[in-house]
Order: sequence, then C-alpha cells, then structure tokens
Amino acid sequence: MSNYSAQQSSISENNRSRILQYLYHNGICSRAQIAKAIGLTPAAITKITAKLLAQNIIEETGDMEGDKNRRSIGLNLNCGKYHVIGLKFARSLVQIGLFDLQCNRISLTDLPTVSEENIDETVKQIHNTIRHLIAEDEKIVAVGMAVPGPYLVAEGHTALVSSMQGWRKVNFIKEFSEAFDVPVFVEQDARAGALAQFLFNPELFEGSLAYYLLGEGIGLGIIDNGTIYYGAHGTATEIGHISVDVNGKPCDCGNYGCLERYCSANAIHEMLNKQPYIVPGCETMTHAQACAALFAKNAAGDEAAAELISEIARYIGYGAVNIINAFNPTHIVLGDIVSRAGQPLLDEVKQVVRERTIPEISRHTGITLSALPTDATVTGAAAVAITNFLEHPSMFFDVA
Repeated sequence: MSNYSAQQSSISENNRSRILQYLYHNGICSRAQIAKAIGLTPAAITKITAKLLAQNIIEETGDMEGDKNRRSIGLNLNCGKYHVIGLKFARSLVQIGLFDLQCNRISLTDLPTVSEENIDETVKQIHNTIRHLIAEDEKIVAVGMAVPGPYLVAEGHTALVSSMQGWRKVNFIKEFSEAFDVPVFVEQDARAGALAQFLFNPELFEGSLAYYLLGEGIGLGIIDNGTIYYGAHGTATEIGHISVDVNGKPCDCGNYGCLERYCSANAIHEMLNKQPYIVPGCETMTHAQACAALFAKNAAGDEAAAELISEIARYIGYGAVNIINAFNPTHIVLGDIVSRAGQPLLDEVKQVVRERTIPEISRHTGITLSALPTDATVTGAAAVAITNFLEHPSMFFDVA
C-alpha cells in the first residue's frame, strides 16, 4: 500500500470510529446530527454509514424529527448484537466476565485461587474457559485482559508482580493474542479500570481522571482529556512502588517502604495474620475474603477493626496526596478490594488529603468510591475490548 493510500485508509478508519463513538455515547441520532457534531459533510456520513449498516454494526430506527421539522431516519449502534469478554489477572485472583457493549454484566466466573505452583494450570483454564464461552456465544467479538503492572507494553509481560513472581514468566501477547477466533487486547489493570470509569460514568468525562486501584497490589491509571498516560515503556504511574517510608518494609521491587506494603489487600491480610483476634480464621482465607471479613467487623462496630481500617486508609491517603501533587487530577476514584471498606475509608483518605496538601490545589480534586456495579478491573478489561471495537472497526468487519 502506498503512503497516500495508507493515509487515506487511516483517515477513513478514524471517521468510522468517530461515528461509532458518537452513537455509543449519544444513542439514536440522525445523519445530519452526526455530521454537525463531528464536522463531516452529510454526503460523507451517508457513504460511511452505508457500509456500517451493511455489516449490521449500526441499524436504522425509523423516522425522527430533524431540523426545521424535517423527517430524518435515526441511526443507532447495534449494542445488543455484540458481546465482549473481560479477564482480570490479580495475582491470586482471576475473573472472567461476559459483557454486552454497554458493559452490562451477563456472567462472571472466578477461577480457583491461584498460587505460584498452579499458574500454568490457571493459564490452561483461561484458554479452555474463553474457548468455551466463544463456542457457546457467537455474539462475542473481542477479549480484553487487565494484567498487573508494571506491564511492559511492547514486550507483553509484567516487569514485577510482587507477592507472586511466577506471573512474570507469562508473556500475555504470545500466550493469548492468537489463541482465540476473536482479537485479544491487553492493558495494565489500573489503566483498564480508569478506562471503565471514563466510559461508563458520565460525571467523569470532563478533565483528568485518576483511577486508584486498591487490590492485591496498588495501581494507578491516568486519563487526561480522553488520553491514557503510559510513559516511555508503558510503566508510568506505578504508585504502588512509591516509598511512603524510605526506611520501611522491604518490597519485591528492591525498594523499601513501598505504598502497597501498607495498604494492599495482601498487606492487610498479612496484618490480620499477625493479629488473628481481629478476624478469627483469617489464615485460611483468601486476601479478598480476609478484607471482606475485616470490613464486616468494622461495620458491626468492632473497635480493633476500625483502628486497623483507619491506619490502612491513612496510607491510602498518603498515596492520594502523591497523586494530587504529581498529576493534579480533576477526579480520583478509589476502586477494587480495599475500597469496599466504604465510607469510613473514604472519609479518612479525604482527611489525610486536607492535612497534607495545598488547599488551593487539592480542593479542585474530587475523591470518590467507584460507582461501577461490577469490579472496576474486570469491567475495565471489557472496556479495553469495547474501546478497540469502537476505535478500529475494520479489525472486526469489512467496512473499508
């Protein structure tokens, strides 16, 4: 293909994507409304939408009232016709969700708890589960995967997975990119979570968004005016490995006092194992189960549980202070396992931010808990697949 032809193909794909994204976010629209909104001529819109209609990506919905009382035919993205799979890797936890294009959850499966010894078996289970889902549901068009960071985008593997180094040997691109009959897209977990917040919460569209992942690790995804921030090698915003105590606990990354050593689900479980009177039997629980039991004890008025949650929340607050000073976001959203401590945790985080930031800066940053109905990371994995479906339609259909 000549440079000119490649350039024209890129422009055409971009225009198709803009139409699909406009319909995705705005619902039923006329051709004239789309043309006005995205700055293309009515003739160009008619030509592009004809091919999208032919592939059944969009549909006509019948007459609607247009400008100056003229009748127009509405267009709508055919969201009900397509499904995506979202896959979350979180050290000991792997979840596989099936979603429609609006990210409504159809099913969610937790694979057996992962250990260093059974990572290979887990990878085989993932292959089998996804192949079965695709065989049973012809609507599935893509798979999105959310993996722990720091994820090396070009190389396909994580540089470090603290608490479970065995995941480092898995090259997600080589292992999964051509394993199924549909395209596979891989993203770092916190960035996937940020994408889910951005796509499905209209209140977060404006400005910059920081998704603060509080799971088995601690992560951060930044979206600034619609653009995900990656850094040079895709490993930017690894807030879990910022020191909050330079002489503190050693971390697998080689640093000391890393944030995730004090407030991740793994760290909380470690604390509970040293204080088993707070959650009896916690030694035999998963990290998520131990955290859930702690939060339940706090909700029931247990003083020791409340003290521990307050301590954990203050460390999360120190991370929020660093996010505000480093990125000055409009929104910080707390999500994943530890965020389920709820309002007491959020209140303490906000208190730390008030104590430790310049008011003129921090008062313009809203801090909230994730409002997504399903875990933000597995939803984010689905959002990665949906975003690629909208941005690169020619990967899925003959629309050129």
